[in-house]
Amino acid sequence: MTELAIGIDGGGTSCRAAVADRNGNVIGRGKSGPANILSDLENSLLNIVESARQALGDAGLDAGDVSSVSAVVGVAGANVMDYGERIERALPFAEGRVVTDALISLQGALGDGDGIVGAFGTGSVYNARRDGRLRGIGGWGFVVGDQASGARLGRDLMERSLLAHDGVRPVSPITERIMAEYGNDPERIVEFAHTARPKDFARYAPIVFEHATRGDVVAAGIVSDAATAIGESLEALLWPECPSICLLGGLAEAYEPWLSERYRSRLARPKNDAQQGAVELAVKLLNDRRRGAA
Repeated sequence: MTELAIGIDGGGTSCRAAVADRNGNVIGRGKSGPANILSDLENSLLNIVESARQALGDAGLDAGDVSSVSAVVGVAGANVMDYGERIERALPFAEGRVVTDALISLQGALGDGDGIVGAFGTGSVYNARRDGRLRGIGGWGFVVGDQASGARLGRDLMERSLLAHDGVRPVSPITERIMAEYGNDPERIVEFAHTARPKDFARYAPIVFEHATRGDVVAAGIVSDAATAIGESLEALLWPECPSICLLGGLAEAYEPWLSERYRSRLARPKNDAQQGAVELAVKLLNDRRRGAA
């Protein structure tokens, strides 16, 4: 068991774990419930450990014996206050590290190489590795950040639909569609926005892109503004010799044609996903531990 490493991608919907040997060969996988460490630390810990046990069981090993493996857990919120440290202290592994979900995404996408990763789903965040040094920007939540995220696209759509209703901005098919969805009652949109969570706004992102590709002036304006915001963030991280930019997340492909050639010319397909990034970091931890014990 001392020769095994477990990489865990702790997401808001589920935890995915993979157990690998010291050469990085995955031999078992497991899945359990969500790991929202900022809102439910206790159950997040239970699900993290359960996913590891399932991966060991899938590999034909004793699922109850997690105490002699090395593990890396990637979760959102690991860099907020002491949440990551609290999870790390409670892990039952021989050696366990808790890192951000952004770090395992970067490792999965770039391997050990340099480059920039931008992730666009419900939220948005950017990370870069340059000469082995890491730097991250964004990821501040859609109320004050997360530009170009699904949540921001939905919020911007609501805002522009209300502006169109008031005669301040142009009316277009997408603003008419949104107003019709809410019975042409702006107060119902306000009521929705008052209680809506980021994922509630983000469900409108595909509609924005759908209309933007048809030439809808309002939808195209929203996407164009978002693409400009992506460019500004990439520019803050870019350096002349940067070998590649990887876009991740559910909206990544949709944004590609909207980016300027300066960034599109550097786009590269991610090597792997966040789960594989966690495995690679866990294998590094295992081998560092072995060398330290030698």
